[in-house]
Amino acid sequence: MDAEFYNQIAKSSAHRKSRDDNKNFVYSNRNYLKDLTDIAFDTKDKNHHKACWILELICEERIELFIPFIDKFCETLPDFKIDKALRPTSKICMFLCNSKKVSLTEIEEEKIIETCLDRLIDKDLAATAAYSMRALYELGKKYDWVNEELKIILSKDFSNQTPGYRFAVKDILKRLK
Repeated sequence: MDAEFYNQIAKSSAHRKSRDDNKNFVYSNRNYLKDLTDIAFDTKDKNHHKACWILELICEERIELFIPFIDKFCETLPDFKIDKALRPTSKICMFLCNSKKVSLTEIEEEKIIETCLDRLIDKDLAATAAYSMRALYELGKKYDWVNEELKIILSKDFSNQTPGYRFAVKDILKRLK
């Protein structure tokens, strides 16, 4: 791993400009994408969440660059525990499930389903739950049981949740009918 690149990630922040600058650096220097994923997937690294923030932007714009790393990402999904990594990794799951450019394996889909269901049940993080339910909805088109579980989970009282979470629940429940 390139120490200078690692320090660049370590010094980055959640500000959009910082994340965009790093994303654009990786676009211009594709050989650093592996280093970025290595940092992101090392959940013991105190900066892994910062790498996840950048990967989220890459997956949003150019998910095809992430294809070689999907299997490792799915293997690592259950290990992401800190709040700062949960939201971007849930959003990456949503991008993967919505993408026409990506063909997930059955094992990768199972890992995403399992992790997203766990994250949805733990409703402390509204954005994480909203991205998880959207990923599950897409996978539910292939696996009927997923949408049945989704209906059960989302039909529970959510009046104490954020407006964004409530909007996402109403949207998904409407689609499931």
